[in-house]
Amino acid sequence: MTTNELPLTKNAILDAAETVLRRYGPDKTSVVDIAKALQVSHGTLYRHFASKTALREAVTERWLQSSISIPLAKIAEQTEGSAAAQLRLWIETLIRAKWKFALEDAEMFGMYAAVTVSAVEIIAVHVEQLIAQLAFIIERGMASGEFKPGQPLALAKAVFVATSRFHHPSHAYEWTGEAVEAEFESVWQLLLLGLV
Repeated sequence: MTTNELPLTKNAILDAAETVLRRYGPDKTSVVDIAKALQVSHGTLYRHFASKTALREAVTERWLQSSISIPLAKIAEQTEGSAAAQLRLWIETLIRAKWKFALEDAEMFGMYAAVTVSAVEIIAVHVEQLIAQLAFIIERGMASGEFKPGQPLALAKAVFVATSRFHHPSHAYEWTGEAVEAEFESVWQLLLLGLV
């Protein structure tokens, strides 16, 4: 039996789980592996998370927040300069982050891809956050006269869906294609025509 004298927090569990998941991969990682890393019994972890699935979802949710939502929020909150340039920067930052994680953080990206199928509510909340950020940028562009009048939230959803091939994990196998940059540019130009 293992014991750890330090109080066990949710963040400490998530930190350990993320480390272990990266080491062994989501399919091979067990709650026992995470408990060993924390020097506690696996029963202790079940007091914080009802199942391995709940723990994996919590790790993914936190990863999405810190790696995707928060960095994009910083871009969306800018109130100076061109809204079109800001919108493009936001979309490109999302795309580049997903491409980078698919290549350099395969274990976490793989777990995220699995959660997009199994934990619909977590992903729905995440997508709602991102669409709200897009809507904020579009609304700013409308207020300044850079974008034509419209419904910012509906347009934000359209922009998100129109660019999903470049950031949704189910399309990750397409991201290394030679034409992907040119294809994004075509989609961007079409979106811009619809906004200005």
